[in-house]
Amino acid sequence: VYFGSFISKRGDIISGYRYVELALSLLDKVGAESAGEVICIATQVKVFVEPIQAALEHHDDGYAASMVAGDVSNALLNTMLKRGCMYVAGVKLQTMREEYEKFFRLAKENNHSIFLVQIKQVQRDVLRLIGSDEEVTIPEEETLVASNNSVLKTFHFRKAYISFVFRSYDDAKEHVSKFYDCLEHAWANLMLSHISHALYIGLISYWVARKSRDTKYWIARGNEFKLTLKR
Repeated sequence: VYFGSFISKRGDIISGYRYVELALSLLDKVGAESAGEVICIATQVKVFVEPIQAALEHHDDGYAASMVAGDVSNALLNTMLKRGCMYVAGVKLQTMREEYEKFFRLAKENNHSIFLVQIKQVQRDVLRLIGSDEEVTIPEEETLVASNNSVLKTFHFRKAYISFVFRSYDDAKEHVSKFYDCLEHAWANLMLSHISHALYIGLISYWVARKSRDTKYWIARGNEFKLTLKR
C-alpha cells in the first residue's frame, strides 16, 4: 500500500491505485492486524480515482479495523484524515465545526497531541470563515511547531491559506516562504491535503510574483505546483 501511495505521489495515480487495491484485497488473507493502517493509506489514494465523498467513508472502515486490533494511533489517523479532507469534499462549514468538536474529545481522551493540534489548526480557519469570533486555543502548538515538521508544515499552510483568503499579502508571503522550507521533509506518500496545498500555494506564489521584484522565482514556484495539479 505504501508503494502504491508513493508512485501515486510521483504522478502515476492509476498504477498506484492498482497497488492499493491489491493491498486491500490481501487483508482477508494476511495482515489483519495492520488493516487500519492499510485502509488509511489506501483511502488517501482512492479519493483521487473514486468519488471523493464516497471514498472518504472508507476511513470509517479503517477506524473500525484499527479499534478491533487495538491500534488507537491509526484509528485516530483515519478519523483525522476524514475530518481534515472535508474542506476538499465540499462539506458545509457548520458540519465541519461539529465534526471537529467530536474529534477533539477523542484525541484528548487518548492524549494524542499531534493530531489534536493539526485539526485545531484547521478549525481555527473554519471559525474565521464562518464569521465566528470564538478563539481557538492550542497550548501544545508552540512546542510541536518547534519539534514536528508535519505540524510546522500544516501551521504555515493554514496561515498562508487564510491570509490569502482575506487578502493579507505580507502574511501570505511570509508563511508561503516558510511552507516551502518544510517541503524537503514532507511525507513521501500521497494525501488528499496535498491537492489543497498545491492549489493554494500555487495561487499564492503567482500572487506574490505579481507584486514582488523577484518575479521569476515566484513564477517558477507557482509552475511547480501547477505541474503537480496536472499530474
